[in-house]
Amino acid sequence: MSDAGDPDSVVKHGDEVSYEPVEAAEGLSKGVLLDESDGAPNFAMRRFELAPGAEVPRHTNAVEHEQYVLAGEYVVGIGEEEHAVSPGDALLIPAGVEHWYRNEGDEPGAFICAVPNGDDSIELVE
Repeated sequence: MSDAGDPDSVVKHGDEVSYEPVEAAEGLSKGVLLDESDGAPNFAMRRFELAPGAEVPRHTNAVEHEQYVLAGEYVVGIGEEEHAVSPGDALLIPAGVEHWYRNEGDEPGAFICAVPNGDDSIELVE
């Protein structure tokens, strides 16, 4: 993965990223693009896929999330507001703020999500 000319650089090809289902949300899968295990000192970058009809329950995270929509059209709830998002949209979800996702469309949704390295606790909201 490291470039021989610069010991701190990393190039990870798409076929090196494995995707796994997220337990708390049927129809959501996550692939870790880069994180501490790759030598990234500050942030983890992940790619999520949200299947048609999938819903991610209302939850909070201990760390902020920056997201960039890659594909599909879906709804993101943040706090008490819902936002329809599509490719090219960017979101900031502050630490501790309730959020959820719902893909009512026929196409899968996909987004990049960057978070600070370190521990993140996720709490489902009843």
